[in-house]
Amino acid sequence: MHFAMNIPTRDLSKVPDRQAAEAALALLRQWAETADPTEVALLDPAVARLLPGRDLGNYPELSRSYPADFVSDEAYRATLPDLQNGPASLIRGAKEQIQHVGISNFRLPIRFHSRDGGDQTLETSITGSVSLEADKKGINMSRIMRSFYKHAEKTFSFEVMEAALSDYLKDLDSMDARLQMRFSFPLRIESLRSGLSGYQYYDIALELVQSEGVRHKVMHLDYVYSSTCPCSLELSEHARQARGQLATPHSQRSVARISVATDPDGACLWFEDLIEHCRGAVPTETQVMVKREDEQAFAELNAANPIFVEDAARLFCEALQKDARIKDFRIVASHQESLHSHDAISVLTQGPLFANKSLDPKLFSTLIHQG
Repeated sequence: MHFAMNIPTRDLSKVPDRQAAEAALALLRQWAETADPTEVALLDPAVARLLPGRDLGNYPELSRSYPADFVSDEAYRATLPDLQNGPASLIRGAKEQIQHVGISNFRLPIRFHSRDGGDQTLETSITGSVSLEADKKGINMSRIMRSFYKHAEKTFSFEVMEAALSDYLKDLDSMDARLQMRFSFPLRIESLRSGLSGYQYYDIALELVQSEGVRHKVMHLDYVYSSTCPCSLELSEHARQARGQLATPHSQRSVARISVATDPDGACLWFEDLIEHCRGAVPTETQVMVKREDEQAFAELNAANPIFVEDAARLFCEALQKDARIKDFRIVASHQESLHSHDAISVLTQGPLFANKSLDPKLFSTLIHQG
């Protein structure tokens, strides 16, 4: 059936305007109103949706029961669409390299060595990413998880990361990759005087970065301590001595995030080693089990170690510089003031790996220790 319509001939090399689109739509609807539904479906099933108020006579009859006995064999899998690994023509937005693309907070039990020779399995949050070249649409993110599952039951901590990173650099055809594992590490700590002991939990993250063919091995530790203000301590003592006035210096819970890079082929830096470096630099670590004699001891320990946030950064720095296993490092300290309605903060870095001019706007809010 033919329809005679007065449609002006247009230059097809030009982008159609609104008037041309309206004319084309009218023609398409006029044809579809009298065409057989099969003809419409052969042209494009979407054409039927252009006819207001009409049922879709060409809508296929689909099964509504889950096919529990269906088997996805290799031949069937070969027919499945894979948009993430599609051609560059599918890229949306600017065709630029992406420095990080992957997964975050994938959880898995991972085994960790302890310095005393014991092993423990800890729930671990994994972040994995690779660089994506400008001409590639995307990556197969499930390969990152499969790489971890492949190695998690065979080996430990950094060894798991080394094997997984090598696997998915190859699988995902990428030059740069980053892996991070976050977990809470329990360590039994004795009280100051009572002889009691309890578990202190340390937030630790291990990071393995490969950039331009070079691998960097990084450990992050959040160390939680009490900081007594030296100025407040002196003013309190002045009030006692000059006027017989009872006064107490202000102190507050404080957090230092210590990030250290170690030699990938060098001697092992144990979690316990880094914790002891922190405790040696700033001994006023928060306590686990406390009786009255411990509380008194803690007050005395704070009085013997008053500390500004600048002091904390430099004391941690001094301790890290003495360990030959530690290369570049960063110290981020936050004293969450009990006097002020704001916090006191400091950042000290050594080496190019951590020498960023810009900081995450919410970096210091992540140092709030939840307890």
